[in-house]
Amino acid sequence: MNKPFSLRIFVADGDPDGLRVVERSNWIGKALMFPRALLPQVKQRDELKQTGVYLLLGPREDGEGELLYIGEGDPVRPRLESHYVQKDFWTRAICFIAAPGQLNKAHVQFLEAHLIRLAKAARRVPLDNATQPLESSLSEADRADMMVFLENMLEMLPVMGVHAFESSPAPIGRKEVLLTCNAKGVLATGFESSQGFVVKAGSQAVVAVTPSFQQMRRSSDLRRELIENGALAREGDAYRFTQDYVFSSPSSASDMVLGTCSNGRLMWKDVQGRTLKEWQAEQASV
Repeated sequence: MNKPFSLRIFVADGDPDGLRVVERSNWIGKALMFPRALLPQVKQRDELKQTGVYLLLGPREDGEGELLYIGEGDPVRPRLESHYVQKDFWTRAICFIAAPGQLNKAHVQFLEAHLIRLAKAARRVPLDNATQPLESSLSEADRADMMVFLENMLEMLPVMGVHAFESSPAPIGRKEVLLTCNAKGVLATGFESSQGFVVKAGSQAVVAVTPSFQQMRRSSDLRRELIENGALAREGDAYRFTQDYVFSSPSSASDMVLGTCSNGRLMWKDVQGRTLKEWQAEQASV
């Protein structure tokens, strides 16, 4: 069950898109969010003289979604300066640090390894990292502390617009309303979430796609990516979703399942046979 928590966001330079310092109540850590262009100014701050872990995010070369790099630094500043020169893709950074002496090299190596592993498992955002680093050896107490630090980071990141580490969002409301898409010889199940429409693991998708689907570059490229990274696996005469996967809308989800252009609000239905459109209309009138 999700626990309520509070964040304090300080807009350090008065620009909502500039440097933001994010603190969580009753936590030793803090996050700095800033656009790449501000690094020459932001790097002067004392926080970046500390040991920490960071995310670099920016558009992919094909323009379809974001690319992510996860790193650690002891301290953070030299690593960011290096990426400023050597990595072209990133447009914004998020750094997690703590007060002096709270984090050391082994701690942030542990956090980096876990973040990379979680991002690879979620398959939501491609990684610019070439390898999976080994998890550093920590004492039992330090490991427990870092798992709490990691949990706090993972709960904060969606508030900051980063969903790369979530394998499956929670459904909207207290109870999951399961919907099905049953057509063209395949059966898929899913539900609405605050991040989009989730197609559940085990759902089927057609193998053959229509010419109209192939002309939708974003959908066609995403389908190829899902097959390549194993989120869609061939099983007999259909593909099968090997994990829950979040789509931007019910229609993009049904497009992927049916391999054609579709209206997801009409294709997804509840157990009573009501379309998603009818169910939403009924909920709006309650």
